[in-house]
Amino acid sequence: MEMTEQRQAAAHWFRALRDEITAAFEALEDRGPGSARPGRFEVTPTAREQGGGGGIMSVMRGGRVFEKVGVNWSEVHGTLAPRAQAAMTARGVPGLGDDPRFWASGISLVAHMQNPHAPAVHMNTRMFWTPGAWWFGGGSDLNPCIDYAEDTAHFHATLRAACAPHGADYYDRFKAWADEYFFIPHRGRARGVGGIFYDDLNSGDWDADFAFTRDVGAAFLPAFLPLAERRMGQPWSDPDREAQLIHRGLYAEYNLVYDRGTRFGLETGHNADAVLMSLPPLAKWV
Repeated sequence: MEMTEQRQAAAHWFRALRDEITAAFEALEDRGPGSARPGRFEVTPTAREQGGGGGIMSVMRGGRVFEKVGVNWSEVHGTLAPRAQAAMTARGVPGLGDDPRFWASGISLVAHMQNPHAPAVHMNTRMFWTPGAWWFGGGSDLNPCIDYAEDTAHFHATLRAACAPHGADYYDRFKAWADEYFFIPHRGRARGVGGIFYDDLNSGDWDADFAFTRDVGAAFLPAFLPLAERRMGQPWSDPDREAQLIHRGLYAEYNLVYDRGTRFGLETGHNADAVLMSLPPLAKWV
């Protein structure tokens, strides 16, 4: 395929994954505890303030299972702002050169749960293109406020299985990257129990890298849904809720201070509400 066709194929797949996940989450809401009406996604088109393209912001609030969950898809293009270009060059992104044009597409998901025993979760996959290069990035990580070893084991086992066909070292390498990336230096701790993270992936074989990215995205529902189903009806106490709110404060600190996607989205003029949909609906600091 030519690169234009490859970009279209990637954007189409990210959009299809978004549709699959939102349908699965609404189906989980139908099975959730309580007699309240099941939550449904509010879908809003988004657009870049500078340049072209946009996307879909899908947010569900106040459901039976999800207190707030966002599943966003985007396909954007334009010119990188000098600050964003400098930051990407500094981390060794190939192919930027003196040409600041770019195209990017991806899906980004963050779920904050009603039940404190159900873990929050993050997932994204994306493709980025410049005139000099292309690359993929993404991953998924689990963020429980109350840790369950069996939940962590299931999540990591599912990600390991997704990585295995693509490289003997993929899981170990990308797990270590997640452990480093999702660490909060000013707190001296990780924001959760990890997962996998990769960026700037260009092996020279676009089809192979796209296949891996698809498998990472496809692994999300098998990794997360069983945990949500297991915990969504579990009894919880006021101290459990307190622990959840304090952990959400930790999550908010990370996303506002360190997260690459947050910084990139704001610096390139994407819809601020869509960029910041990762923030929890309620949080607390001690």
